[in-house]
Amino acid sequence: MPNKKNSLITSECQLTANNYYTHETDRAYMSVSLFKDFLKCEACALAKLNDEWQPEEDKTALLVGNYIHSYFESGESHSKFIEANQSSMFSTRGKSKGQLKAPYKIADEMIKQLANQKLFKQLYEPGEKEVIVTGEIGGFPWKGKIDSLRKMHGFFCDLKTTRDIHQKIWNNQTRQKENFVEAYGYYYQMAVYIELIRQTFDIDCLPFIFAVSKQTPPDVEALDFVSDESQELLDLAMQDILDKQPRIWKLIKGEEKPKRCEQCEYCRATKQLTKFVHADEL
Repeated sequence: MPNKKNSLITSECQLTANNYYTHETDRAYMSVSLFKDFLKCEACALAKLNDEWQPEEDKTALLVGNYIHSYFESGESHSKFIEANQSSMFSTRGKSKGQLKAPYKIADEMIKQLANQKLFKQLYEPGEKEVIVTGEIGGFPWKGKIDSLRKMHGFFCDLKTTRDIHQKIWNNQTRQKENFVEAYGYYYQMAVYIELIRQTFDIDCLPFIFAVSKQTPPDVEALDFVSDESQELLDLAMQDILDKQPRIWKLIKGEEKPKRCEQCEYCRATKQLTKFVHADEL
């Protein structure tokens, strides 16, 4: 079992809803999203963490996900989200002026699909929302935020949006197709959340995922992790974290030089030719 809490978690950097997503707390606590960023490209992840570079990516997918999450968090959270993101969500010209843009109309359909699911209403909706948990894994501090936690019932739920629940996604490293749970690193997330909930509340919780697709009409699925294969994948994810996080912390502290992937947006933007590559090796 990974390490229990100890002195690495200090009162000097207490997590709150306001500072959870800041780079200050990212330097004090590892998170699944930060860990996965470093796995993709060390140079890019470190540049973003140091505020040296930010991607010019389309944030629609992220906003759609947060739009749906905020709806099931509370009416107040949903209203605040809409108010803060009106310019991105509503059309400002033509016949559709003042109306929700297409991705958010689909998001409303996704919300309706989830709201009509009895299992979702029974398990996800009553849970405590956006619960911050902390702990140590392999001697290093970690943070997490649980979508819906049912402590008294011994489980937690995570809400995921994806293009197509059943679409297989190609993995360049393993050279094979994976389902979206593997492809997007959700075994890392579930393994970490199980451990952080155990350390924060001294309870063991089962993980569930409620997935909803961005199709028309949206597909929906409830996923558990109770099979032997799922447990093996959770164990492998945790071991991968234990193996790789020491280097990531050295990178964050400036003790190691980051490697470039030479393919991501950051590497393309900052690339300098220093040598020739054999044409047949592209």
